[in-house]
Amino acid sequence: MQPSLWLALAGAGVLISFTPGAGAINTMSNSLNSGFRRSIWGILGQQAALLVHILIVALGVGVLVASSPVAFNIIRYAGAAYLVYLGIRQFLQKPDLDQEKAAALRNEPALSMFRRGLWVNLLNPKAIVFFLAFMPQFLRPEQPLLPQYVILSATVVLIDILVMWLFFAAAATSFQRFTRDARGQKILNRTFGALFVGVGFLLAAIH
Repeated sequence: MQPSLWLALAGAGVLISFTPGAGAINTMSNSLNSGFRRSIWGILGQQAALLVHILIVALGVGVLVASSPVAFNIIRYAGAAYLVYLGIRQFLQKPDLDQEKAAALRNEPALSMFRRGLWVNLLNPKAIVFFLAFMPQFLRPEQPLLPQYVILSATVVLIDILVMWLFFAAAATSFQRFTRDARGQKILNRTFGALFVGVGFLLAAIH
């Protein structure tokens, strides 16, 4: 891949990653609940989903999903329902100042955080449609495709990890002071719960 083309890819990747969405909300929620360092597990789950989306598009299955209203809507509504579920669960979560319970929450298993991040991004068919439109701009069919896909995937994933962890997860740490009292916890739970639900409804409503 030519340096100028890669720079264009990197610039597009930065803009995409900074666009607020379910992944950013999930990352900030993880950072608040489990700490900045451990939020990386949820981010890695989200990257695994991105790689699946890229693989789907590369194999041509993405064209079928994008052109099949039934398949697209099944995935879309499943993703929306999952986000709404996460939002309601967070919204209804009661404040808890018990130090032992708080420690247990902060020590959520890495696999649990990874799995949630995976499903948050995986159940978003719009990502498949996006990559269908996005990827061809940076591929040259007259050149070997495998190295191009590897460079594209590595670039997009690395940029998204850096933005999610060093921006969204880091930004969430500034809200840590709200977790020290019941009122602050309630505000944060309802705020992030409402954001999850809102993104879920947007995913279901936007065609």
